[in-house]
Amino acid sequence: MILSNDLRVGRAVIYEGEIYTVKDFQHTAKGNKRSYMQTRLKNLRTGQIIDVRFNMGERLDTPFLEDKEFEYLYSEGEHLVLMNTENYDQMHVNSEVFGGAARFLKPNERVVCHMHGEEVLTAELPNVVTLKITDTPPAIKGATVTNQPKEATLETGAKVRVPAFIENGEVIRVDTRTGEYVERAK
Repeated sequence: MILSNDLRVGRAVIYEGEIYTVKDFQHTAKGNKRSYMQTRLKNLRTGQIIDVRFNMGERLDTPFLEDKEFEYLYSEGEHLVLMNTENYDQMHVNSEVFGGAARFLKPNERVVCHMHGEEVLTAELPNVVTLKITDTPPAIKGATVTNQPKEATLETGAKVRVPAFIENGEVIRVDTRTGEYVERAK
């Protein structure tokens, strides 16, 4: 149990029998009326986003979520095949669980899954991954002055914007949360 005052982004709560994560919250106080916590919650099973208002000090149930480490093996249609690193069991997980970050997954990448029982509710990649560039236009001489980014295709098939001096075959680091180029890999 937690109080509505303790809600934070990413915190999982049980609301009307379903498990939600907090996407956004704001404490609101209007004059001499009671203050409240305005929240935006995302249903972890359906993906539905709802707006909910809680009174300050209202008690909320929290689910028990277990974090387990898995290794990504390969994709099979809309599903990703993950292997439990402890007992080597394999499971199929819908790629929607990873959101947009699934495009940065390469085989043997370690991921952390937040599980409720045997069901994977959310999954996280490392914040930064190292990927090789397979296709990008050649650098134009003198283009370093204007600092115009160009599009590059990574080994996973994902496309990112990179600086003009990056060439085919280079290895770069990409932020999986934003999908942006970070730096050349050392």
